[in-house]
Amino acid sequence: MKVRVEDSCTACGLCVDTCPEVFAMGDSIAEVIVDTVPPELEDAAQQAADECPVEAIIVE
Repeated sequence: MKVRVEDSCTACGLCVDTCPEVFAMGDSIAEVIVDTVPPELEDAAQQAADECPVEAIIVE
């Protein structure tokens, strides 16, 4: 699984709170800090995407 954060991110930090092993806060928006989401973190990364208030996290 791969994830990415779109420019529409509002930097609310919910994804970082939900899955800090995959997401970190950048200068202006959240950033993905892994190339591929490890299998044991896929559920948490998907939860972060599902709960993103502006749907800025894209799961691929």
